[in-house]
Amino acid sequence: MESAKPSAPFPSSALQKVAAEAAARQRKEATHTEPHRRQLPLKVGTRASPLALVQTRAFLTVLTRFCPVLRDMGAFQEHQISTTGDQVLNRKLAEIGGKGLFAKEIHEALLDGRIDFAVHSLKDLETTLPPGLVLACTLKREDARDVLILGPGCGEPDPADPYAVLPQGALVGCASVRRQAQMLHVRPDLKFGLLRGNVQTRLDKLAARQCDATLLAYAGLRRLGMEDRADVILDPTIMVPAAGQGIVGVTVRESDVELRELLSAIEDYEARAVATAERALLAELDGSCRTPIGGYARLIPVVAGGAPELHLTGLVAREDGSFLLKRSISGAPSDAARLGRDLGRSLRADSPADIFAENA
Repeated sequence: MESAKPSAPFPSSALQKVAAEAAARQRKEATHTEPHRRQLPLKVGTRASPLALVQTRAFLTVLTRFCPVLRDMGAFQEHQISTTGDQVLNRKLAEIGGKGLFAKEIHEALLDGRIDFAVHSLKDLETTLPPGLVLACTLKREDARDVLILGPGCGEPDPADPYAVLPQGALVGCASVRRQAQMLHVRPDLKFGLLRGNVQTRLDKLAARQCDATLLAYAGLRRLGMEDRADVILDPTIMVPAAGQGIVGVTVRESDVELRELLSAIEDYEARAVATAERALLAELDGSCRTPIGGYARLIPVVAGGAPELHLTGLVAREDGSFLLKRSISGAPSDAARLGRDLGRSLRADSPADIFAENA
């Protein structure tokens, strides 16, 4: 597993300040309770899936690496929270409330003070956070590509035609309308069946021949040390990833200035820029889990050693693949939000109205 590494020097003063104050408070606890001050340990909210736990622990490793005193003090306590999205696996997310159901119970715990901050896969976060919460930190992006995992009835992968590996009429286990629409646009003969659950659950169902193939995020496989299970890695020009895919994000209460300052010390500049563009695109399209939408941004050096340019690709499609529109836009990373909005407006303007009818 690759650990997240920031792309810019860390302002260690923020970390040292928080650590020093925490140590001082811990010493005072023996004699009196200091009103309105935070008590250690800080409670970290996370889903209970194996991938979520790996991501949360990697985040805490990054945080404590730059302030070892926090680790030595046992300053953090992991709180596993079961979400509706994890509990209900026999229905599409769109039928039970959308992808925000992977964060609903976690954010309720954050708002009422049962936890101090929460770690998420950014692609599972709703576009607009509940009032009082902010995205305080994004960590270095893992590989954002999607991958095909093949069952025994599939052929040998062909890099020039990645979907040719699937036999005619193959059943693909999938819960993502974004992935489904892009594949059907190229291979309308394919069949799709609902397949939800954590990574191992999906792999087990594939091994049990409940489907001929399935799709997963490469980032999750890599973080779990299972990258060898990826049979076909799909280039973003073939399969546009989900907005935020491969990025870990941390949410906190907006009023928690001290913790926001701490987390800003490990912010990854590139992850923040691309996430801002992708989430602005998503917000402009106002897409639900019923709307196939892709968004993928990256920073590209214009010249060697020069300032980078942000390149954003967006996609809108029908679930059955009968319509697919893909466009790109480029500009300065500082204009990430505007680029996302502009591309979103362009895609919406030239897409059939029925695609967005359910979101009106």
